[in-house]
Amino acid sequence: MTLSKTQTQTTPTQIRLNARPKGMTNASTWHITQDAPPALEDGDLRVSVEYISVDPAMRGWLDDVRSYLPPVALGEVMRASGVGHVLESRSAAFAAGDAVFGMTGVQSEYVGPAKGFFKIDPRLAPLPTYLGGFGSTGMTAYFGLLEVGQPKAGETVVVSAAAGAVGSVVGQIAKILGCRVVGIAGGADKCRAVVDEFGFDACIDYQNESVAEGLKKHCPDRIDVYFDNVGGKILDTCLTRLALRARVVICGAISQYNATERPAGPSNYLQLLVSRARMEGFVVLDYAKQFPVAIAQMAGWLTDGKLKFSEHVVDGLDRFPEAINMLFSGRNTGKLIVKV
Repeated sequence: MTLSKTQTQTTPTQIRLNARPKGMTNASTWHITQDAPPALEDGDLRVSVEYISVDPAMRGWLDDVRSYLPPVALGEVMRASGVGHVLESRSAAFAAGDAVFGMTGVQSEYVGPAKGFFKIDPRLAPLPTYLGGFGSTGMTAYFGLLEVGQPKAGETVVVSAAAGAVGSVVGQIAKILGCRVVGIAGGADKCRAVVDEFGFDACIDYQNESVAEGLKKHCPDRIDVYFDNVGGKILDTCLTRLALRARVVICGAISQYNATERPAGPSNYLQLLVSRARMEGFVVLDYAKQFPVAIAQMAGWLTDGKLKFSEHVVDGLDRFPEAINMLFSGRNTGKLIVKV
């Protein structure tokens, strides 16, 4: 089936990896092309991409190093998840007009296998929400906290990058579960949002106050769960405040993604021994089969007013190179999305 749209007659635009960056990406990192889409084969979809997710993990995919996913190849369309509508389908699972989520890449039109794509319901939430709260960031917060952190009512949960897409949701879920929640964020405005908008009990401004002193003040009973999004010095400091049997969730290390030299490991790791604590990393894709259950529960919290999502939308596919660097300069609050 095929949708009749003037959009289908325009030449799609793609953003491809031109050169592997050292440190922050720049104009030479990317190459913008306008290539006609290939013909569909059996099992394929053609999707009009409307919104694209911008995530810290993207920076790691640009380096030619071993990771949980292979690096993006030179000349390849930049890897990204996206949402949009099916224009044409040769898959029995989808029809023209279906709203879908999948790994679309940073481009205005996706043509390729339907495998890995999911139908989404725009009546339940707007399309951008499926890249944020109901997308990879929301799922990261949900499974990282519940499956790896395993918080219990009355415990103290500390979240770094607390104003970000993942951190803000982690804190809200922890509050729903009856925990005391302390955020760490950069700047007075972000800390104000963490407390006033997302309902954390307190927030430490790492740009203007001592994180160590802030943890002593706001976590008198120490940290039961530390959800780490930044790595580096903040991780090292939080390790010194762990409670007995604490859990440290390694979600990301945004402070280190643009490092040009190998970053040092946490010098306070022996606190894991002293506190009989554990530090565990995870990849949200490991929980993909459980996403529908998580979305259903989060949709209930959203409807009940217990959960809110923050989205920062950048308008225009050509602004993707600017958007990815916003992640590492602290210029976004909430989930960063490019509107195609």
